[in-house]
Amino acid sequence: QVQLAESGGGLVQIGGSLTLSCTASESLFSIGYIGWFRQPPGKQREQVAIMNSSGGTNYAEPVEGRFTISRDTAKNTIYLQMNSLKPEDTAVYYCKADQLIGGTNWRDYWGQGTQVTVSS
Repeated sequence: QVQLAESGGGLVQIGGSLTLSCTASESLFSIGYIGWFRQPPGKQREQVAIMNSSGGTNYAEPVEGRFTISRDTAKNTIYLQMNSLKPEDTAVYYCKADQLIGGTNWRDYWGQGTQVTVSS
């Protein structure tokens, strides 16, 4: 079972930057996909950015060009660098990992979430 521990959320001004971290209990190479989702107040959870085990990335359109997902494989950690933050980026951010079990079934794991609030 993969355990995920997030950190780095907080309050930031409009236009500011923040970096989130997510450390996995297993090697990132054993995880098929890992990335970030967010749930704004009163809205459904949505994908933000994901990375596959080879380092390939995919971003949601609202954050492309402003957010960057990266990893440190030696630390089993991924990061989400968030720049030019907007009020609509306010949400609880979750780290999610998808792992292939037995070569046939995918299992997903979630972190506890970290609050990001963008305010003037």
